[in-house]
Amino acid sequence: MRVDVLGLQAFVSIAERGSFRAAASHLNLSQTALSHRIRKLEESLGTPLFLRTTRQVSLTAAGTTLLPRARRIFEDLGFAINEVRVDLREGDEQVSLGCLPTVAAHCMPAVIAAFAVRHPGVGVRIHDNSASEIADKVQSGEAEFGVTIVAANRWDLELKPVVKEPFVLVSHRSMPLAQASSLTWAQLQDEPLVRISAETGNRILIDDALGARRESLTWRYEVQRVVTAVSLVRSRIGYAVVPQLSLDVVDAGELVAVPLRSPAVTRTLGIITRKSVPLRPVTRDLIALLSQALKRSVVPRRDEEK
Repeated sequence: MRVDVLGLQAFVSIAERGSFRAAASHLNLSQTALSHRIRKLEESLGTPLFLRTTRQVSLTAAGTTLLPRARRIFEDLGFAINEVRVDLREGDEQVSLGCLPTVAAHCMPAVIAAFAVRHPGVGVRIHDNSASEIADKVQSGEAEFGVTIVAANRWDLELKPVVKEPFVLVSHRSMPLAQASSLTWAQLQDEPLVRISAETGNRILIDDALGARRESLTWRYEVQRVVTAVSLVRSRIGYAVVPQLSLDVVDAGELVAVPLRSPAVTRTLGIITRKSVPLRPVTRDLIALLSQALKRSVVPRRDEEK
């Protein structure tokens, strides 16, 4: 059944004011138009709502039952409209994005500082999550865009590659491999390595690039987070393979990054957005600042080999 909102509005106005004339004046309608709305509502319900006399208007039993429910409908509608207005106002005052933790830690401080100068009244909400979580948040609309690893795209998301970031070997300065200018994967064969969990996009990229060769390496330790892997390297118990930006966001101290080759493994970082959903100018500006920061942060190496 279609809800006759105009008829309910007329009904509530008459019931609260006690006359058709006062209700018509309140709604800026003629009494004829108001009577037509009530007649249409009564016909749809199959019962009269008012008892009319020359002196007064009173509710029937059906009208008495309907009035509190009709009032609640308009109260709920008012609350819903106010919530939408608040959401829109807050949306104008904030940009929400998903971002890989390493990228967030490395790039976002300077990006937000530049963004704040351009848009001093706009806040930024960062969801620093994994690649799959970022895609989920963009897909649901919780984040307007995401900065993540370019992988198999979802049908309703649009992906724009920005930069390729190399994976490097992290070593403590006191360990033998720290002195190398670059290393092949074959040179790591007998070394104790820290492995990142298979649940992460980084692990998948490394496994795919190495193929069967990954099984000949000595993956002695496994952790869930890049930060944990770097901490183990700092303890001198092994080496770790991580994205270049990962080492830049921790206190490297006695740690060094050694380029890897044969093959050189990289991950492509890019921007994902929802297809057919236009971005606000303020959001496009933040994306431009982030893209520029990523390109400045990752400098291609001449010694990379495919």
